[in-house]
Amino acid sequence: MLVQFRKSLLVFFSIALLLLTSCSSAPPSRYQAVQQESTQRGATAVVRESATGGSFNRFFPPEQNGYTRIYTQEKKGFAEAKLKREGKDVAVMAISDTLNTPTAKAKFTNSTDKIAGYPAVSQGATGTAILVADRFQVKVLSRDPSFSSQDRSAWLERFKLSELARLK
Repeated sequence: MLVQFRKSLLVFFSIALLLLTSCSSAPPSRYQAVQQESTQRGATAVVRESATGGSFNRFFPPEQNGYTRIYTQEKKGFAEAKLKREGKDVAVMAISDTLNTPTAKAKFTNSTDKIAGYPAVSQGATGTAILVADRFQVKVLSRDPSFSSQDRSAWLERFKLSELARLK
């Protein structure tokens, strides 16, 4: 009789535990939390007319003078490459289509600086960007203190900017 009671008690607690755990709601995943946060900031989906990330690769500067270029990210409207020297990350270069982020264009409105004839802005102490054809943001970010503002400007000029300006 005692054995039968223990089995019944075990079954009862097992069923109770199953019911309690299945009825509780799971916390939102980290992806859901990020999605909600970006939506609250006003982020939007990628627009259909945006250029593909892979189409930007041909506009990046070629490897030269001991620098190597490694493409790290491509998605619709964006491409990114690391710039390395002697195996060390010295900069990140990127092209983005501002159709996806119209606010990115706004920072160039009052720009008085120009690089290769295009409006230029500094982005903090380590970033320099230009706006090509009133649509494409081309950016170089230093990842090493030895990579200066002058280096960033020089690498921006090495992009195939006139070809990028013709991209539709």
